[in-house]
Amino acid sequence: NMLPMDERFQKVSYAELLQATNQFSSSNLIGEGSYGSVYKGILGNDGMTVAVKVLNLKQKGAAKSFMAECNALRNIRHRNLIRIITTCSSIDPRGADFKALVYELMPNGSLEEWLHQSEYEKLHRGNLSLTQRLSIAVNVASALEYLHHHCHTSIVHGDLKPSNVLLDHDMNPRVGDFGLSRFLSDHILNNSSSQNQNSSSWITGTVGYVAPEYGMG
Repeated sequence: NMLPMDERFQKVSYAELLQATNQFSSSNLIGEGSYGSVYKGILGNDGMTVAVKVLNLKQKGAAKSFMAECNALRNIRHRNLIRIITTCSSIDPRGADFKALVYELMPNGSLEEWLHQSEYEKLHRGNLSLTQRLSIAVNVASALEYLHHHCHTSIVHGDLKPSNVLLDHDMNPRVGDFGLSRFLSDHILNNSSSQNQNSSSWITGTVGYVAPEYGMG
């Protein structure tokens, strides 16, 4: 196995994920991204509620994203990082490659959803308080500080934005989606001279959330 999985689910098959998500039913679809779709599922005999990210391998870069996420999440442990339970790399009934990542489900959705609520949602669940917003910011910063300075090899997330910050039962944030992450040597992270650091090929992320210095030439 590529990852230190939850011992109950070290090996999960396509058939098990199909059953867990009610055949990847649209009623269980909880999110979509550039590289795949995320489904709510019930896995195993104990009925563990999970989020199943199914990669769209027809999308260029999806397979690379899968490997980047596996490599990044292999040995990291922090209270504000999403926990991966297992992965699935298999073949679907049509003979096509199938890859999926299984995470713990975050019941309060993403920070993006809370920051951009409809009037109906505001009425029924309220807005984030100033204290909650500050707590989320501090805890996300703690997760990034861990990735940059306390991993065996420093990791840059590469696509930090509100939709990739998920909220648990107690509204504690978990940074997720490591599909654009990469490992960095210490001398690059500490701003030593590096051609790669200033290369446009190094830049990843989402317009509007990429560090502004990358847009300054």
